[in-house]
Amino acid sequence: GINAEYGKQWYQRRVRGVLTLTTLLYYKILIEVMVQKSNRDFPPLKNDLIIRAAYGEVVERVPVWIMRQAGRYLPEFREARKVNDFFTICQTPELACEVTLQPIARFDLDAAIIFSDILVIPQALGMEVQMKTGVGPVFPEPLVTPKDLEKLDIDVNVKEKLSYVYEAITLTRHKLEGKVPLIGFTGAPWTLMGYMIEGGGSKTYSKAKKWLYTEPEASHKLLKILSKVVTEHLIEQAVAGAQLLQVFESCAEYLGPALFEQYSLPYLQDIATGIRQGLRDRGLPDIPLIVFAKGAYHSISKIAYTGYNVVGLDWTVDPNISRDFVHITVQGNLDPCALYAPKEELEALTRKMVRQFGARNYIANLGHGIYPDMDPEHVKSSSTQFTMRARRL
Repeated sequence: GINAEYGKQWYQRRVRGVLTLTTLLYYKILIEVMVQKSNRDFPPLKNDLIIRAAYGEVVERVPVWIMRQAGRYLPEFREARKVNDFFTICQTPELACEVTLQPIARFDLDAAIIFSDILVIPQALGMEVQMKTGVGPVFPEPLVTPKDLEKLDIDVNVKEKLSYVYEAITLTRHKLEGKVPLIGFTGAPWTLMGYMIEGGGSKTYSKAKKWLYTEPEASHKLLKILSKVVTEHLIEQAVAGAQLLQVFESCAEYLGPALFEQYSLPYLQDIATGIRQGLRDRGLPDIPLIVFAKGAYHSISKIAYTGYNVVGLDWTVDPNISRDFVHITVQGNLDPCALYAPKEELEALTRKMVRQFGARNYIANLGHGIYPDMDPEHVKSSSTQFTMRARRL
């Protein structure tokens, strides 16, 4: 009798425990769904030119945005930097939002891009990154040998660790009031690997390339780790409200065709595939994906088949030739230094570029980011010229 009664009580406690656990899990899922629903209850989008262009649809005019359109060349950004270091701005949603909106208030642009940095990924993995004035990003303890991979937090909870990025995106979507779409972004695995091994920027990336030749297994291991985290980061940005996503393979120029196709291209494709699957798994709609592999002119035809909607081109690529190799939308590619040119010459260069690319399957941009010493008035002139020339096509 005692054993039977004890067994009955034990069973009831187990049932209650399971029910309690199930109830908690249910409410956890419910809350997440409610948050997602709240995040997606944004103001109606008034200008979807860039989204339609990314999908290859016919648009009234060519859309334009500018890489690094929020940043050091703007006096209002420099004012914010007087009282906040770079990563404090990135990690404070209100500040990141404010900086993101600065160029939208100044210029005639068709998209905003969230103010953040590609190096939040190494930070999430446990590496320290400092932004030093006049130097750029510095890693006090870079990866030196494959054994250093053990220091990385490969099981990082990306949603939790980089929550400030997603909060900034959601806030910015609301603050934009539907004026233009918001772009989220990340660095690509090879580019991040380069910074993590070099300890910062480099003219040759020889330390990172040495790994490719001497430690191919460890190199692929690191690239797979980065690919996974990058994919999760981009999915979370979409969940938070990003309407387009761009992957920056900024250091592709340091790889020849063989190394690029072995150590960059497969991971770019994995990321695109992973994002689309991740969005489907969450019941979210597809959004346009942009890939920008600076200096990888030798592989643009292959990049076009990696699953992205848009291929970004740097200024070394001839617009006419690009159309022969890329069947989808292209983005670019005015030389950033052209913004130093006199107004008349800048107008002529812009007019020629837009005419060469044509109005279909095209997003106007620079071939890389704005330089920090650029005069904002020249940027205003270029964005105005982009729009004027695009309307005349």
